[in-house]
Amino acid sequence: MKKVIFFIAVCFSFLNQLSAQSQAPTSNLYKGTVDGKTPITVYIKTEENPCTADLMYTSMYRYNKSKNWIQLNITQNTKKENEFVMVEQGFSGLLILQKTGNTFSGLWISPDTKKQLKVDLKEMTMTKKELENYEKTMEKVNYENNDC
Repeated sequence: MKKVIFFIAVCFSFLNQLSAQSQAPTSNLYKGTVDGKTPITVYIKTEENPCTADLMYTSMYRYNKSKNWIQLNITQNTKKENEFVMVEQGFSGLLILQKTGNTFSGLWISPDTKKQLKVDLKEMTMTKKELENYEKTMEKVNYENNDC
């Protein structure tokens, strides 16, 4: 009986260790420019998909002169993990970006593909209060775009 209890305890401990190794959500703030002159801010939250263990992303960005945030639907290239496609909610444009270290670079492309503008972003640090504000804003933007 002691061996059975010991075995169950070891199994339970192992399962707890596995679940503790799941990636905790991370949030990153990037600032940069479109076309080398228009400042933008991008907020990305990364977390593990509970069904597949793949990473999933929740994101938004805005042109700094505007108060309106644009939700982004992000897909990561499974063959080249540093490549991302970020489609604007409502398909008003898309970003094709490559991540190198703490930077992103690539293109913003209009839906008709006639405009293709260079994008450069660099990761910035956030205070706890800024993180909370971005999270609240993300929740609001997601609600506005996806609520029934």
